[in-house]
Amino acid sequence: MWLPKPVVVDMLLRFLEEDLGLTDVTTALIIDEGVKAEGVIVAKEDGVAAGLEEACILAEIVGLEVEYSIRDGEGFRRGDTLLKLKGDARTMLAVERTMLNILSRMCGVATATRRLVDKIRKAGLNVRVAATRKIPPGLRYFDKKAIEIGGGDTHRLRLEDTILIKDNHIALVGSVKKAVARAKARASFTYKIEVEVSSVGEALEAAEAGADIIMLDNFTVGMVEEAMKLLEEKGLREKVLIEISGGIDEGNILEYASKGIDIVSLGRLTHSVKAIDLSLDVRLV
Repeated sequence: MWLPKPVVVDMLLRFLEEDLGLTDVTTALIIDEGVKAEGVIVAKEDGVAAGLEEACILAEIVGLEVEYSIRDGEGFRRGDTLLKLKGDARTMLAVERTMLNILSRMCGVATATRRLVDKIRKAGLNVRVAATRKIPPGLRYFDKKAIEIGGGDTHRLRLEDTILIKDNHIALVGSVKKAVARAKARASFTYKIEVEVSSVGEALEAAEAGADIIMLDNFTVGMVEEAMKLLEEKGLREKVLIEISGGIDEGNILEYASKGIDIVSLGRLTHSVKAIDLSLDVRLV
């Protein structure tokens, strides 16, 4: 993922302003003006690097010199140095938590994604691992970029990206068939239509209505097998992409992915991400 640098700068400044307020009172009272320091950001556990570009931009914004030892997408081990910082000590301490929060979260998302992608590849399966929109406000760009760095698919970035007909749309319209027909009649030709279904019958209805993608939501493994078999029998399987979502985790992902589906999407990659433990160690120059 890419954005013009000024846009990223604006997002990072908002994060920094939120944390700083009007002053870093502790640093202002204890650290004298003009003190110079060096700092290193060190990994306290293994992971996949993500957010280094954003950390470097943040350092640049506040006038710190920065060097990086690895690049986004590369793996690191516990004890490895990710970044080296040099410059004004007060500034370094003031941006410490904002920088570590971004790095820790993005590394966590990328690491979790890479682990699942590698698991599927090692099993010889051609299935995409995708994210969802279950992301805290303000973090979408960073989380989605970390998914991509980890080897995953970003899925929809925003509501405008794809027509995704969900259970509540169907409940208000009356049926899968009617919802798909309305979308087809009113949408631009540039849009694909995805339908979230909760039963095997709805999966068939969505395929027959002309959906491009069918999301099997909270299906058991047995239900996935039944849906795939039915679509094959009706000659519809090759006309749609099949996505599964809901209740998928590292323990059962291969069981689901081995059923001939195309995409597995997991909200837990972002809504329950475990941040990678990183620390900034500072010393006087």
